[in-house]
Amino acid sequence: MFTINNLTISYGSKNVLSELSFSAGPGMIHGIAGYNGAGKTTLLNAIYSVPHKFETIRLNGKVVSRSSVAYLESDQFFYPNISGRDFLNLFKSRNASFDYNHACSIFNVPIDKAVDSYSTGMKKKLAIIVTLSLNKELVLLDEPFNGLDLESVYILQMALKKLASKGKTIIVTSHIIESIVPICNTISILADGKIARTYLPKDYHSLTEDMRSNFEFEYCSAVESVFK
Repeated sequence: MFTINNLTISYGSKNVLSELSFSAGPGMIHGIAGYNGAGKTTLLNAIYSVPHKFETIRLNGKVVSRSSVAYLESDQFFYPNISGRDFLNLFKSRNASFDYNHACSIFNVPIDKAVDSYSTGMKKKLAIIVTLSLNKELVLLDEPFNGLDLESVYILQMALKKLASKGKTIIVTSHIIESIVPICNTISILADGKIARTYLPKDYHSLTEDMRSNFEFEYCSAVESVFK
């Protein structure tokens, strides 16, 4: 079981996360949704931080170790002039049984071309393949569906379901609810630095409407004043 208990993170005088508590079970996919700037990336960075300074973030009762975590960051970095194949070779020793060539074929990634020539979506898919290949107990994915074509979205959804069936704990952030509803066992809304509410699949029908209602309440008068 993965748990966070009363996590607070501040930048200057501003609390980005404020006494946030959260739990995620193994063999499940947990979504965290929220507006841009709600703190989703800050939360994942805190989980993956090294040296780990947050005693309240625990996996199976112990403070989380980076060795137990695979993390797909929202922005990817690649060495200049490196090919997809060369990039994958950097990680093969970490899971020799993983079929990188087959995975790249499924995601339609041209591994013998320079990564510099890849589109944004291609780079995202290459980073996804590496992240999922690491075979870690806890998998963190920050906005993994951004930049992916529809076919790749479906493939990634299937891959995450397969990993969850093997007992992995998967946490996926998104500001696009539609991309995570089909695969998540729970979806939590991050707002005002806390988990405002957690939805189960039986309640997903109201999730989008609840968020839309919040948007309308907060911005309706402002939009009307601008677009008279």
